[in-house]
Amino acid sequence: MNFSRFENKSISLEDLESNFQEVEPDLTQKEAIDESNRCLYCYDAPCIQACPTGIDIPSFIKKIASGNLKGSARVIMESNPVGASCSRVCPVEELCEGACVLNDASMPIMIGNLQRHATNWAMKNNAELFKQGKDNGKSVAIVGSGPAGLASARELARLGFKVTIFEAKEKAGGLDTFGIVSFRLPQEVSLWEVEQVEKLGVEIRTNTTVGKDISVDELVSGYDAIVLAVGMSTVPMLGIEGEDAEGVFDAIDFVETTKTPPMSRDFVGRKVAVVGAGNTAIDAATCSIRLGAEDVKMIYRRTEKEMTAYEFEYEFAKQDGIEFEWLTQPTRIVTDEKGKVTGLECVKMELGEPGEDGRRRPTPVEGSEFVMEVDAVIKAIGQTRFVNLIEEFGLNHKWGVVEVNLDTFQTSNPKVFAAGDVIFGDGQGEAMVVTAAEQGKQAAYAIHKQLIGETESAAV
Repeated sequence: MNFSRFENKSISLEDLESNFQEVEPDLTQKEAIDESNRCLYCYDAPCIQACPTGIDIPSFIKKIASGNLKGSARVIMESNPVGASCSRVCPVEELCEGACVLNDASMPIMIGNLQRHATNWAMKNNAELFKQGKDNGKSVAIVGSGPAGLASARELARLGFKVTIFEAKEKAGGLDTFGIVSFRLPQEVSLWEVEQVEKLGVEIRTNTTVGKDISVDELVSGYDAIVLAVGMSTVPMLGIEGEDAEGVFDAIDFVETTKTPPMSRDFVGRKVAVVGAGNTAIDAATCSIRLGAEDVKMIYRRTEKEMTAYEFEYEFAKQDGIEFEWLTQPTRIVTDEKGKVTGLECVKMELGEPGEDGRRRPTPVEGSEFVMEVDAVIKAIGQTRFVNLIEEFGLNHKWGVVEVNLDTFQTSNPKVFAAGDVIFGDGQGEAMVVTAAEQGKQAAYAIHKQLIGETESAAV
């Protein structure tokens, strides 16, 4: 589907908003049952092993086949507190579906779509899946309400803890609520998962920044344990001339503006360069197209082989007509006399010897400079980390990656645990929503064992 068709600003806001509707159609009841009946319900199912949260996939699929959608949703959400979001954003071809035994015979079971079918039923029918545990007299503060924070909060609440989440934004849900494009993950899905956590007695204090609205010392002294699940911060600077010009955007902020109406018509007819080749860069590019941009190019200093975006994200971008400028490095943002972006000066690159991280280092090709005509530049070259907050807690870290015991997710402070993006990187974990959720769960179980002396089997 190519959205590069808007030649002027006559397009309505309603048309733009329609471009952000969920692209993957729901399965019908018949389609879901037919697909469920294809499953072999393997005894030693490799799909379970491939799921970071260990969802009993044959069990939830069998319940769909028998018409027990509430039971199916409970199996999913029992293992994965953000299972509705993950049914939409997980790289299933690399995880559960990639491990399906039917890959060798025909086509893998559509596990992601079936998971979405069951959790959609739970959302539409306001199903009550879990109950709050009996009060055990202990309290836990959770900093951040993204997938890791929500997962930790839900399990702790089921285990009888009094849980308070501190969230800087006006709504909870973190990345799932604000950072993933609506046409893949509608905001109402993430907010439903937030609501499931709140129904278990968890207090969520939004618009509350730890270190500003409440001090680290207050948390440390006021709670029996803390889970640090703050995720990551803004996109770093490119470090080139013109970066403060009108028309230069942070990809995280840009995607967030598309998550809540009204849509802006400012991108209709524009020529956009997205710098980076990760999942957020893809999201920024596909959002630009859906906002009516005439031409969108992704600029990456390495090759297609080295890009960090998921394969399905890359294919999605190509279907939207996005162009890729490989082995290209921005060197200057060109502006007019009014300080508005008019172009992006670049240089072609070539890959040299591998660096310390094992990746071949790009170096400029002499005499290959050129200027690309654009009027908007979106920076998507990774994210900075909340180093100041981490250091306020006094935690050991390496470049903002908090050091934890990977069995318990306990930090250098025995009272503080960490999960999610704040511990991803430097060879420690993989940045996926489903992995963050599992880490949040395991941190909750470790806290329960430390403070109560029991394992996660005590969960109600």
